[in-house]
Amino acid sequence: MPQPFVQSSSDLSPQSSGDVDSARSSVPASVGELLASATGPLFSFEFFPPRSEEDEPVLWAAVEALAPHEPAFVSVTYGANGSRRDRTVAATRRIASSGGPLTVGHLTCVDQSKADIASALAEYRDAGVTNILAIRGDMPGGGEWRRHPDGLANATELVRFVKEQGDFCVGVAAFPNPHETSNDADLDARILCDKVEAGAEFAITQLFYDAERYGELLERMRGRGCTVPIIPGLMPLTVITQIERFAELSGRPLPDDFVARLRAAGSKEEVREIGLAHAVTMCRDLLAAGAPGIQFFTQNRSKATREVLTALRATHAR
Repeated sequence: MPQPFVQSSSDLSPQSSGDVDSARSSVPASVGELLASATGPLFSFEFFPPRSEEDEPVLWAAVEALAPHEPAFVSVTYGANGSRRDRTVAATRRIASSGGPLTVGHLTCVDQSKADIASALAEYRDAGVTNILAIRGDMPGGGEWRRHPDGLANATELVRFVKEQGDFCVGVAAFPNPHETSNDADLDARILCDKVEAGAEFAITQLFYDAERYGELLERMRGRGCTVPIIPGLMPLTVITQIERFAELSGRPLPDDFVARLRAAGSKEEVREIGLAHAVTMCRDLLAAGAPGIQFFTQNRSKATREVLTALRATHAR
């Protein structure tokens, strides 16, 4: 069994450049290279930074529990200001310096000047992280988007800015369901193409629960001559109260038949079984449709992701 890819110590202090260089030499240089050389589906995990010191054990327990599944890469979401940003960089640094999988740092435009963004990129680079997921981000509390007076307006500008700062491999967000601000799938496809033209080398989708939407997204992109690898993002639904929240995150109601089965379940255990079965089936359908892999949004929990991956690999082993 592979060893956990983070140290057992809870120390998040910066590693020496030698430690970072040693760890970096053991993994491919970029997500783009991983995708180009892959001979099978790549599985990856997204975590978020601990909100406080008390939350740190939860994150690292999830990271270590998922390590035996040998992710192609992992990513850590971005807290734009103050301690959350520091914790993002610290968590990303710890994983990057461990000799484990490739590590992707998130970056947003929210409440940040260009100087702030450049500073964050310098911190990532110092940590040995040269793969960035560049997204515009949402305003705190879901308010109307406002550009920082000295900042960037959108993800396309952010991609271009990141590329200007150094040799970073940049990924971006893709939307199987129309983005809530546009409600226009064709416009979303054009914007994704713009991000690719600005330098993006891969995309990860927002949450969605209907595999057909992924195929439709690929068709829209191919129609524009854009063949950037698009990795579907997935979060297994295991609790009935997640229905409304996940619909909000995905930008569309969940499929009617899926919701009906969840609501008809006679117990919490049955809800979980239905949710996991849907996730496994969706993963299989997405891979069959040509997805290069699956990104699991873990919410710093490991059990559901481990169960889905175990079921998928058991099927492939037959």
